[in-house]
Amino acid sequence: MAAIIPCHYCASLSPRWFNSNNTHSRRLSYPLRGLRGLNARCSYQPPHHSESPNNHNGRSFSLKQCAISIALAVGLITGVPTLEGPTIAQAANPALSDLSVLISGPPIKDPGALLRYALPIDNKAIREVQKPLEDITESLKIAGVKALDSVERNVRQASRALKQGKTLIVSGLAESKKEHGVELLNKLEAGIDELELIVQDRNRDAVAPKQKELLQYVGGVEEDMVDGFPFEVPEEYQNMPLLKGRAAVDMKVKVKDNPNLDECVFHIVLDGYNAPVTAGNFVDLVERHFYDGMEIQRADGFVVQTGDPEGPAEGFIDPSTEKIRTIPLEITVNGEKAPVYGSTLEELGLYKAQTKLPFNAFGTMAMARDEFEDNSASSQIFWLLKESELTPSNANILDGRYAVFGYVTENEDYLADLKVGDVIESIKVVSGLDNLVNPTYKIAG
Repeated sequence: MAAIIPCHYCASLSPRWFNSNNTHSRRLSYPLRGLRGLNARCSYQPPHHSESPNNHNGRSFSLKQCAISIALAVGLITGVPTLEGPTIAQAANPALSDLSVLISGPPIKDPGALLRYALPIDNKAIREVQKPLEDITESLKIAGVKALDSVERNVRQASRALKQGKTLIVSGLAESKKEHGVELLNKLEAGIDELELIVQDRNRDAVAPKQKELLQYVGGVEEDMVDGFPFEVPEEYQNMPLLKGRAAVDMKVKVKDNPNLDECVFHIVLDGYNAPVTAGNFVDLVERHFYDGMEIQRADGFVVQTGDPEGPAEGFIDPSTEKIRTIPLEITVNGEKAPVYGSTLEELGLYKAQTKLPFNAFGTMAMARDEFEDNSASSQIFWLLKESELTPSNANILDGRYAVFGYVTENEDYLADLKVGDVIESIKVVSGLDNLVNPTYKIAG
């Protein structure tokens, strides 16, 4: 299996990736992240015990080692001299838009928020509504009903921003989607008023569900601002399966030998706006049922990985060519409208460039590839079990080296319960299939 993602500690010490068969690959030296909440789509019972935080495979990993590894990782990213070779001037020092002020501060870890900010739009008015609604999550971390004072400020800010910016928001809607966008805006406005009443009634438990609903409206409005596909894919990739927009899939996994979890459905949003070739390749394979019945092939506390078919081939063999279909490394940089292809950001000398789809969220989905060949990805995929204590956002050495193309947005915490041998019963496209162009699965044979 051409797995290329290392263990956390080793990754922090070296810019070169280790093969999954490397003896360094091991679990993290502290318990996996706990579940944030149960979902009706997963069969789960509370665990009876937890793993020791300080002992895995007879080793310990101290806080001091952790701090050293983080420092070294940051040094690798920020302290390497610029390489000779092609660069992209604008990407190296991307122009700061008005949105930079809105998304400054602590790194964004919520997959929904990451997907909203990754949309190819530039409408400050809707972002000014979005941010205070997202900030409610932080406000709710305050204990008891005292959190509602902070939530109230968030809601008032969002309400004021919507009233003041509604005209600009409507003007930013794509003409073909304007009617739908205005309908969502009206629902958003009414929903914000309802949230204000919830806060006034001091009903803390009702805040988060209403917040989620409002942010779904916001995301819908923002998607209605996208008018067509924003760029031309390079000619050499135009005949490949391409996802020109977004799609969502449900991945159903049957879990073996786990009394606490029988099966689970993971909802994954794929972003073709920023990774059309990578996401298109995956959707095409999903429609071929390539992953159905396949086992989880790596689960080490750092990543969950699958996609290596039976036999000597390490990727998908296209029946029309009888060769492994490979796709280029595809990474979109903040400030650029189109991805860069075929090179890591490090190879391009873009050491401080930030990616549109970062490895910020637990359940970030990306392509595995050969350690020394950028354009060798085929069918192997992985999900990062991100722990911010060891992989700080915007300071890890995955960003810019591997192609992210989606995020698990429902039941992502259950990824930590998967293990080698668990079976993917099915992956099904539940929305956005019409955004796939050049689908090879429709070709006979």
